[in-house]
Amino acid sequence: MTLPLTRGAESGTPRLTDIAAQAGVSEATASRVLNGKPGVAPATRRRVVAALDVLGYDRPVRLHQRSAGLVGLVIPELTNPIFPAFAQVIEQVLAGHGYTPVLCTQMPGGSTEDELVEQLEDRGVTGIIFLSGLHADTTADPVRYHKLASRRLPFVLVNGYNERITASFVSSDDRSAVRMAVRHLADLGHAKVGLAVGPTRFVPSRRKAEGFAAAVHSFCGTRAEEAEQRIERTLFTVEGGHAAGAALLDKGCTGIVCGSDLMALGVIRAVRERGLSVPEDVSVIGFDDSPLIAYTDPPLTTVRQPVHAMATAAVGALLEEVGGTPVQRTEFVFQPELVVRASTARRSG
Repeated sequence: MTLPLTRGAESGTPRLTDIAAQAGVSEATASRVLNGKPGVAPATRRRVVAALDVLGYDRPVRLHQRSAGLVGLVIPELTNPIFPAFAQVIEQVLAGHGYTPVLCTQMPGGSTEDELVEQLEDRGVTGIIFLSGLHADTTADPVRYHKLASRRLPFVLVNGYNERITASFVSSDDRSAVRMAVRHLADLGHAKVGLAVGPTRFVPSRRKAEGFAAAVHSFCGTRAEEAEQRIERTLFTVEGGHAAGAALLDKGCTGIVCGSDLMALGVIRAVRERGLSVPEDVSVIGFDDSPLIAYTDPPLTTVRQPVHAMATAAVGALLEEVGGTPVQRTEFVFQPELVVRASTARRSG
């Protein structure tokens, strides 16, 4: 028996037996699903539809689910792998709830956040999730978000709590992240620890610097004035990390905590340019645990953002508001995790 389906890559019709075998169900069950008949468990129905996808066949029109609505996701860039990692999970969770994600990226020379929001509103989005947007910049005017709220368009803000904005926030605990990184270095015998982080105007950078000052005082006995001198504020990029690393090495730091994994790679480059080694001479810790970072040379010790939990919470908060359920206007803070690999070691000598 064959079904009147079209194949995505070539002509021909799929056999019911192939679909049933792929899904692990009987031919009768596969037939009921493909013909849109009731009496099949949701999980089984999903397996049959997934079998079509795996075998490369287009789904019958009757199986196409109508989207519950469009949800915008505004992110700063795609070059830093942590942003695509967040985007992927957010899009998966949204799709699981029947919503169609619309990804908007603020690439250099491209649309601004305000222009992207205008475009999303023109498309009739149900809500918007902002990741590390202007809400995280303390110098940016929060009125744009007040106006968004006045138009009753639900939105959630990820990483960058701003007390001037009444909204749901989802954040990683930046202070705790740096504290556990500094403690790890102190336990390894590093007395001179430095921090490479982004500009002060960004909330995550400010919080990391606050956590660093408290941590080096607690674990290294460093005075506040000295701690401030060991903070290098630069860009969240490899180049920024390279510049910060060079400056911190000049100050005698043997352990360096970074505000992003990309910055950590730049610091490692600066260390090697001095003829030194990581971790034999200098220990380096990143932040994010972005994809593939475990395969660097050496594999990077880093603080892992709980991306899946944060992304799921952001979608949940947004959809609660979309559904008319009052949402607590507060910051939901998630605990990061120190992942120890080979870029940190005990201080010799």
